[in-house]
Amino acid sequence: MPDESSHHGRGRRGFAPVIDAGVHVLVLGSFPSPASLAARQYYGHPRNQFWPILGAVLGEPLVSLPYPDRLERLLSRRIGIWDVYATCERAGSLDSRIRAARSNDLAKLPRLAPRLRAVAFNGRVAGRFQSQIVELGYACAVLPSTSPAHAARHLDEKLAHWSAFFQDWY
Repeated sequence: MPDESSHHGRGRRGFAPVIDAGVHVLVLGSFPSPASLAARQYYGHPRNQFWPILGAVLGEPLVSLPYPDRLERLLSRRIGIWDVYATCERAGSLDSRIRAARSNDLAKLPRLAPRLRAVAFNGRVAGRFQSQIVELGYACAVLPSTSPAHAARHLDEKLAHWSAFFQDWY
């Protein structure tokens, strides 16, 4: 496995999907940040708003739970997490710096999650895969990124978009 703590452009490998046969809604991000790779956790950067937003949407104390318990809680609520890219090169953590990316095999979603109904893309870069997901027959939405680099929208506005999606599909 490559040195995941490197912030230079060397190739990096993402995480396995957090998904099972009961998942109804999947959140697809782009690729873990260097902080997430170092922590070996989806959305592991301390300022990423993913866990606070999803916790608020679900009424669950996700932020206060240990990481394995967060994942278990999501799966018990029929929500999965994955990224659109399996590997890439990226200097720093900005999605705009992703190069030499190899996509995950999203076509296997019907086998991995036979009850999947909807996909939420965490940001515009992940949202580039929207047509692929629509072709698979899923409803989807591109939601505002929870990344700390995406500060154009305030937390309340992001939360409103995420809440609306989950009200429709969860």
